[in-house]
Amino acid sequence: MSTTLAAATTSVQALGPEWLDPQFIIEWLGPWALAGVCLIIFAECGLLVGFFLPGDSLLFITGLAVVTGLIDTPLWLVCVLLLVAAFLGNVCGYYIGRKAGPAIFDKPNSRLFKRENVDRTQAFFDKYGNRAIVLGRFVPIVRTFITVMAGVGRMDAKRFFTFSAIGGVAWAAGVTLLGAALGQIQFVRDNIEMMLILVVLISVLPIVFEVIKARREKKVGAQGLAEDVLDGASEEPTQVIDTRRTDR
Repeated sequence: MSTTLAAATTSVQALGPEWLDPQFIIEWLGPWALAGVCLIIFAECGLLVGFFLPGDSLLFITGLAVVTGLIDTPLWLVCVLLLVAAFLGNVCGYYIGRKAGPAIFDKPNSRLFKRENVDRTQAFFDKYGNRAIVLGRFVPIVRTFITVMAGVGRMDAKRFFTFSAIGGVAWAAGVTLLGAALGQIQFVRDNIEMMLILVVLISVLPIVFEVIKARREKKVGAQGLAEDVLDGASEEPTQVIDTRRTDR
C-alpha cells in the first residue's frame, strides 16, 4: 500500500466503518480496484440501496491512487470510465422511478406515498430540474434519491440525460482530477474530510439561494396582490340609491 495514499486516507476513515473506507476498498480489491470503484459509483448514482456508499471520498482517493501508481490505468481513461458509470447509474435510477413510482404513489391507502407528492416533485423539476440534477451530484444521499425522483416526477428524459451528463463530468471526472492534482499536497492530505465537506457546502449554496429567492418572490407577490385588492376596493364607485318616493 502506498504510504502517500495511506496518509491521505487516514482522516477519511472517520466517515464510516472500515469496509466503507476508500483506502480499504481500493486495497482489498487490488487489481480489480477500478472495476469495483465503477460499480460503487454506478450503485450510488442510481440504485436506492447505494445511498450510503462513499462517492465523493472514493473518487478523490481514486484520483490519488492513479497518480501514486496503485491503480495502473491512465488518468484520462479512469475519468471516462467513472463518468460512464455515473451516467448509467442515473439512467437506471431514472427508469426505476419512472416505472415503479406510479405504482407506489397511486396506492389509495398509502400514508407515505401520495399522489400529490408526485405532482409536487414534477413541478419542482419543471422549475429547478436542470440545476437540481447538476448540483445534486455533489450532495451525498441526495444524488441517489434525486435521480429516482426525477423519474417519479416524469422529468423529460432528454433534458434529464443531458444535465445528468453535465453533472457527471463535473462530479465524477472533476473530483477524480481534483484528487489527482491536490491529493499529494500535505495540507490537503491531512484535511481531506474538511475538503470534501467544503465541496459539498459550496455545491449546496446555489440551491439555498434559489430557495431564498423563491420565498422572497412569493412574499412580494402576495403583498402586491393584497395591495391591488385594496386599491381596487378603494377606487370602486359607491352607488347611491335614492329611496325617496317621486309619486305623491
